[in-house]
Amino acid sequence: MTDTTKQLTRYFDLLSDLGRSAHASDGAGKALVLDEAIGRIRALARVTHEAGHTLYFIGNGGSAGIASHLAIDYSKNGNLRSLALNDGAQLTCLANDLGYENVFSHPIGLHGRSGDLLIAISSSGRSANILKAAETAKSKGMAVVTLSGFDGTNPLRRLGDINLHVASHQYGFVEILHLALLHAVLDFEMGWDGQV
Repeated sequence: MTDTTKQLTRYFDLLSDLGRSAHASDGAGKALVLDEAIGRIRALARVTHEAGHTLYFIGNGGSAGIASHLAIDYSKNGNLRSLALNDGAQLTCLANDLGYENVFSHPIGLHGRSGDLLIAISSSGRSANILKAAETAKSKGMAVVTLSGFDGTNPLRRLGDINLHVASHQYGFVEILHLALLHAVLDFEMGWDGQV
């Protein structure tokens, strides 16, 4: 076995272990079993859509890519009304005129309605614009799901009705698992049967 083979094996083993041990909690900070949390998110997404409401995805950098990817997949493949709030012109306009901390909270304040769902993705769980958006969503009566990583005491974990946390300080692991966890919600909603 080559050094690269060993390293790659360790990489995928660690990724698998981190995924299985992702932490889940409710809005009161009470621990949830991961499969229960995924089931709750799935049900919440479906109820949100069926009530005529919208799922909003937000994130910065790699998390913005995840937000775009999943908003498209949830809409196209899952038939769940979804939008990512990361249009380049909108972000630069709002950052320039209102400050970067308001690039998500401002559109949520304008367009979000009670009964909508915000899915807030942040590797650190400390991004001011993500935190402010979650607070704005809650003030509007929206449900909030958070995905974070790094420090387990990050403030984003206290803002969601359902919170998922990946206990790693490696951006790659956190981002891959945020994508995988949210894709699991969608795949289960679409009736995935355990086949490759």
